[in-house]
Amino acid sequence: MPQTKPIVDIVNVVASATVDQKIDLVAITKEFPDVEYHPEQFPGLVFRLKSPKTATLIFSSGKMVCTGSKSEEAAINAVNTVVQRLRKGKIKIKKNAEITIQNIVASVSLGGKVHLEKAARSLPRSMYEPEQFPGLIHRMLDPRSVVLIFASGKLVCTGTKKEAEVYRAVHNLHTLLEEKKLMEYE
Repeated sequence: MPQTKPIVDIVNVVASATVDQKIDLVAITKEFPDVEYHPEQFPGLVFRLKSPKTATLIFSSGKMVCTGSKSEEAAINAVNTVVQRLRKGKIKIKKNAEITIQNIVASVSLGGKVHLEKAARSLPRSMYEPEQFPGLIHRMLDPRSVVLIFASGKLVCTGTKKEAEVYRAVHNLHTLLEEKKLMEYE
């Protein structure tokens, strides 16, 4: 029986941010002993939050990168929470963070098998070399994204900057696979 709608699970949202000022990372390590900072290995400091469960890299330039959230909203909340905590810890941050979503990664189940050999021949901008990687790599133009398609009917969608784009990419691809009869349901 064919599944009507793919199941989409957003697994990671990456956001970049800036507070447009220099930040003293050593002062942060003194105030927040649980942060990770090893400047001889990496120039940034890792500030982890339990809720939302994220890791925010903070650089002395005032730039930040937040990873691990499950939605755009959670990524924005995480960066704002980090800035609030820094301020409460007497780290002077003059401006609020300017936040930009850079990438959203989603795991998807289509509920049926995909014929990868046929798909490789009929989907434009696709690459399938099973000796090197078990999935078909499909580059979509609208919305701009890269989708890894596996024979099991599982997908990984990456490269979008809005959650709505993830759902549109998955819907468009699922429709295309159905139209070209590249799906098989049990």
